[in-house]
Formats: sequence, C-alpha cells, structure tokens
Amino acid sequence: MGAFLDKPKTEKHNETGGGNGLRFGLASMQGWRVEMEDAHTAMIGLENGLTDWSFFAVFDGHAGKNVSEYASRKLIESIGNNKDFMKALEQGDPTSPLMIQAIKNGFLELDEKMRKIPEMLNGEDKSGSTAICALVSPTHIYFANCGDSRGLLTSSGAVKFHTQDHKPSNPIEKERIQNAGGSVMIQRVNGSLAVSRALGDYDYKNVEGKSPVEQLVSPEPEINIIARTDQDEFVVLACDGIWDVMTNDDLSNFVRSRIRLTDNLETICNQVIDCCLYKGSRDNMSIVIVALPGAQPVSEDEKKKEQDLDKLLETKIQDIINSSEPHDADLPYIMHVLDNEEIEGLPPGGGLCAKRQTIDSILKRLRPDAAGDSSDDVWKYNFLKSLASKQKDNRSDDEEQEA
Repeated sequence: MGAFLDKPKTEKHNETGGGNGLRFGLASMQGWRVEMEDAHTAMIGLENGLTDWSFFAVFDGHAGKNVSEYASRKLIESIGNNKDFMKALEQGDPTSPLMIQAIKNGFLELDEKMRKIPEMLNGEDKSGSTAICALVSPTHIYFANCGDSRGLLTSSGAVKFHTQDHKPSNPIEKERIQNAGGSVMIQRVNGSLAVSRALGDYDYKNVEGKSPVEQLVSPEPEINIIARTDQDEFVVLACDGIWDVMTNDDLSNFVRSRIRLTDNLETICNQVIDCCLYKGSRDNMSIVIVALPGAQPVSEDEKKKEQDLDKLLETKIQDIINSSEPHDADLPYIMHVLDNEEIEGLPPGGGLCAKRQTIDSILKRLRPDAAGDSSDDVWKYNFLKSLASKQKDNRSDDEEQEA
C-alpha cells in the first residue's frame, strides 16, 4: 500500500458488450501503483433464469489483489444463490426489505467464506477490497456499495443518484469503529486503513462480542434501489482513483459529452482514465460505463464542435511555438500556457486534461524535432499539480453544497 513506480504503467485492460437493452464498456489501468489490485465484473444475463438481469461491479483492492479478484468471480454467485434472494423474487416485490437483506447476505456470506481460505486464516494474506455493484433488472437498479468506490446514475442530463463513500471520518462509521474499541486517526481506522467498510481486511474483524457488521471494518454494503425510467442515461461505477480527481458532476458531464461523439463505451472509459491520470491521480483506476436506453445518440453537430475545438487548439499551439524559444516549446510548456487561457468548448468535466493526447499529436506534427517521448514529457507535473489543486477546491465546494 502506498508504494509508487517511477513512471506509471498506462497499458489498459478493456471489455465491451451488450444485451438486455444495455451497452457497457470498461477499462482498468495500473497507473503509478506498484501492483494492479483492482478487479471488475460485467455480466449480461444471470443464472437461475434471470436472463433479463445484468450485473456490473468494480472492486478496489488494497494490501494485495486476492480479495478483489475472488470477489469479482464469486460475489454475484453469493447473492444470486442466497435463499432470501430467491424468496424475494418469488414474492414479486422488487423493493421488498427481503431483497435488500438478500443482497447484504450475499456480501456477508462471501466475506465469511473468504475468511476460511488458508492464506486468510493464517494471516499470511491481509488484503481487502471495496466493492461498488449495480444489479440491473428490467425495472430497477440495485446499487450495493461497500467502501469508497462510487456509483452514479444519470437521468435527463443530470446525476439522479450517487452512492455515499464509507470513510472512517463519517459520523456513523466513526461511531461503529469506536464502539468496537478502535479509533480514527488521520482519517483512517486505527491510523492505518483509509476505508471503514470492505471485504477482507480480517485483521480489523476480530473484536469479540461484536457481530460482523459491528467490527472495526464492516463487510456490510449499503443498498439503494432505484426505479428505472425512460430518461435514465447511464450508470458509472468507478474506484477512488477516478473520484480522487473528478466530482460526480465532472464525470457525468464528461461521459455525457463523449457519448455524443462516439458510441464506443470502451473508448470513453479509456478517455476517462487518461484524463484522470493527467489530472494527477496516483492510484489504480477502473471504470465501468453502462449505457441505458435513454442515453443520447451520437450527434454530428457535437462532432463538428469537437473538430472546431481541435482546429482552435492547433492555431493556439502554432502561436505559442512561433512566440517561444525553440527549447521552451515542449509539451509541458504548451500545456502550461494553454491552461492559463480561456478556451471555449473544452470537454465539460475534463477540461484541458481531456485534450492532452490531441495537443501532443498536434505538437508532434507542427514540431517533429521536439516530439520526443511524450510519455516522459507528461510526467513533468508542474501544471498537473495546479490542475489537481483546482479540482480539490472544486470537490470541497461540492461537498459543502451537499452538506
């Protein structure tokens, strides 16, 4: 935990698919971390006759990848085979308390099962993982959140719903931690773990006389059931490596703007991850985008606007090159100058960082002698740090408004 590479690994894993009136794309990238500890699940059609249901999830592992990978394979099985889940389906009430309890039971039973894995039992493996899941039925979306990964649903051009992060400093979480004999220091459980709910992390689940949901770290998810409407556009599930540098509105606006340019959700997921990397995210990054029937179609007008933006950027870059010393006109300098200008039409929520690759391509074309290795150039972080600082200020403003 906390270890970083000298240079990020930017290769991505992608998947895409569709069915049941849904389309999905996903992407994950190791980034600056020494290991890739994220995992994910994307399933169109479930077992036990639930062919018109789908399941998507992102698991953000820490202190190792075993819990996240195991949960990505087994969580939906643990939920779907739960007796209460089958009873809830038989009742025909999609919002019944029994359905909520069934999903929670799926998490709790999986957590108990993993605890008996020899490496977990003897303390050799101390890994844990957050989980953000969306179980999509024909009529409802069931969000299950355990930890500080986050999911959101957009509808009619705005965020309709988003999950709440489980942080140790949250009053309800802090109270449970203290009741279990622990403390919250530097916003961490016992000064160490940055999340208050997670699968695994069994070193924090050994308080005698306390149930599994009363431990220092709880495996209990928070369940929210949202009725689907024709106006629902898309679901986003992502780990905190994304949310560290983008707000709910930032990400939803960015994804919405990109959906107007391409129907390739895999490409959009990659763009989100690249944008977050350039904004200064230092963590593993994983994201799943699920397009619902209400998502806006690709627009030729929006594509034309994007082309006009690229032409404007090329003009500005040429002006910077013409007015600069040759050794100054490299990528970090170009980005720094552009960051201090008012440029209309930048991608909402992404800003200049979302056009970094385009800017790099333009610079290579206009000044081939200065092209070099852009992957080296981009890690000169002066301008990125300033953008990340601005983003942090914006996040704080959003949190104050929500409070």
